[in-house]
Parts: sequence; C-alpha cells; structure tokens
Amino acid sequence: MKSGCHSQFDDLVLPPPASEPRHHRAIFLSDLHLGARACRADKIADFLSHNSADTLYLVGDIFDLWHHNPSDWSPDHDRVVQMILRRARADTRVVYLIGNHDEVLHRTFARLFDEVELAEQVLHRTADGRSLLVMHGDVCDAAWQQWRLATRLGSRFEDTLRIVDRWVKSLRKRLNDDRKSGIETFIDHCNRLLRLGNAYESRLTSMARALGQDGVICGHFHQAALHESDGLVYGNCGDWVASMTAITEDAAGNLTLTGWSEGWAMVPLAPAQPQAAAQAPAVVR
Repeated sequence: MKSGCHSQFDDLVLPPPASEPRHHRAIFLSDLHLGARACRADKIADFLSHNSADTLYLVGDIFDLWHHNPSDWSPDHDRVVQMILRRARADTRVVYLIGNHDEVLHRTFARLFDEVELAEQVLHRTADGRSLLVMHGDVCDAAWQQWRLATRLGSRFEDTLRIVDRWVKSLRKRLNDDRKSGIETFIDHCNRLLRLGNAYESRLTSMARALGQDGVICGHFHQAALHESDGLVYGNCGDWVASMTAITEDAAGNLTLTGWSEGWAMVPLAPAQPQAAAQAPAVVR
C-alpha cells in the first residue's frame, strides 16, 4: 500500500487456511460482485483459502456498484478483499481488469493499493508458450446490451430473483428437498435466450485472432466455459453469484475450469480433442 494510506481491511485478522493451498501458475477470477446481495463472498473466501497462484487475474466486476448497498457488505466481503491485498503485498502478481459494474471503483482501488496492476486488457503467456488475451468482455455485448439503462434494470431484476431463490433454497434444505428451483430454471432460460447463438464468443475469439493470440479468457457473461472455438482457446471464468467457478493454469500450462460450489471439481481443456472439450459442461457444480 502507498505510504501514509490506511484501509479498514488492514485491521482484519484472517484465520489460517484449513490445509496447504493448492498452488497454480495462474488463477483467473471474474464477476465476484462484492457489495451485491447475491455475491457469495463466503464461497470466494473459501476458494482463496484453498488456492494460491503466481499470478491472480481479477477479470472485471470484482466490486458491484450497480447493486451496492452498505447493509449488504459483510465481514466475508472484507475478508475477500484482505486476502487479495495480502497476497499482492507478498509474492503474488495481482492484475485487476476493468469491468462494467466496477468501472469507477477500480480507479480508486488502484490509487490506494499500488501493488495491484490495473488494465483494460492484458496478454497472458502460458507455461507451454500460448498467448491469451485476457479481458472482461463487455465490449463484445450486442448493441442493445450496451444500453446501460436496459442492462442495469435486467441485472437488478436478476439480483432480486437470486435473493428470493436463496431464501427458497434455505427453506427447501430444511425439508430435505434439493430439487432445482423454478426461479433458478427461469433465470437459466433467460440467460440462454440472451446469449442465443454465442455471438459474443465469436466476437471475442475474432478479437484474439486479430491480435495474433492463441485464445481469450474473459468474464462478464456468467457462462462458465473452457473449450476450443474456431481453433482458438475460449475461456469464461463464470461468476460468484451462481456458478462459483474459476479458470486455473498449472505449471505445465494446462488450463482447467474449476467449480467451487459443493466441494470442487475440474473440467480440463484438451487441445488434442477439441470436440470433447467443447462438449464439457459450461458450469461445474
């Protein structure tokens, strides 16, 4: 932190992780939406306590100014911020990429915490020599989705539905009913309609190709994925509102989609078998 600056997060004392963290060459996290009611900060903190990396990419929408309410900010939110800052001050390179929900706050964050690199997009070189474009992805929205009023209203509506859904799930859990709720199904169908045709994926891979890259890793769309698209790697980190997913790279350069919902699971990218990779489930639970 810059000399003379003090943050409320400095005063927090973090418990040690339950076990030795799994170390990665890189971790890509996006759409944490810290400050929003639907943010699962408890899951994020749990993931970070079990995973470390040489480089941590925060791929946009880390904070949420669209749905921010001080009463929704909990100790878990504090804990996530402190865990990230403590790693940045140690030996982890932390890169904060601009998102559409945090496009104002990220500037303040970068001024106060100069250990965190700030960028709109970066190029990441994997251990096996591939070069990947890393960016949030909102620049590839369809034209109508770039109308901020419409997207803010839609985002607010989804956020409210997820809060209701969480309450319904807690009630069902008491009744030992673990069926998928109607609200969750409705949200999934709406998101599929909005992303119909995966045109945003084509736009992102086209951008990567134009820059001479081997692929792209993004966030924004809340559709976790890791596969080959038009001969390039396409990765979407997912989110920490519903999917609880991240993309990781190991020491050999292998990319993995990791879900952290109930325990954790992995979906590896298999360059030699692009069809199998493309058929991997988008969200790992």
